[in-house]
Amino acid sequence: MDNISVSTPPLFGKNNVELKITSDGSHTLFVPEINETYHSTHGSIQESMHIFIETGLKQCKKTEISILEIGFGTGLNAFMTLLEALKTNIIIHYTTLELYPVEVEKAILLNFPEILSSENRNLFEKLHTSKWNEEVQINSNFLLNKIKTDFTTYTFDKNFDVIYFDAFSPEKQPEMWSQQQFEKLYKHCNNGAILTTYCAKGAVRRAMQAAGFKVERLPGPPGKREILRSSKV
Repeated sequence: MDNISVSTPPLFGKNNVELKITSDGSHTLFVPEINETYHSTHGSIQESMHIFIETGLKQCKKTEISILEIGFGTGLNAFMTLLEALKTNIIIHYTTLELYPVEVEKAILLNFPEILSSENRNLFEKLHTSKWNEEVQINSNFLLNKIKTDFTTYTFDKNFDVIYFDAFSPEKQPEMWSQQQFEKLYKHCNNGAILTTYCAKGAVRRAMQAAGFKVERLPGPPGKREILRSSKV
């Protein structure tokens, strides 16, 4: 499969994203053009919980947390973070970068609320229907800023405590995983900040280390042997 460059036309048109069921019963979206799913086929929810909530968010001990997500996608990571904020009464400032947003009509078909918190489906839908490129208060615990942009050329104007690096794989989008991009993220991390990702490739680990991050290999969720967690120390 050819690599995807930043100059390619939008990948996610009206008819080319397919709804799939993963092993834990939760949905994912499949993109035939690049033969890639948004989440692990072994379980979308258990993957996101393990990599981004348990390994990332819960390791930050602040009561007001600034989060950056690379790749808004299905909104699952944002929704699970919102639910955690409700449970623990922390305040989340959530910035997410996405060049090719999933259509709202497809996103609201996803069954994440029914599995995680059916009474908060309205909040899941609000994540998707809220305006782009401005900060929106989803509820008293969660402020969302969805930015429609190319991460590789975006210039940040704030720092972050937690980064969810959830781009498509290095084989599909190698430009997203370069040392240059991790240097940019490192520069905009607060001291003690955490970056988590599902990818455990040696080239990615070395790019993170060269950018200044301290990098750990950690056990992965079902179907994945290892993941990476980086920190700015």
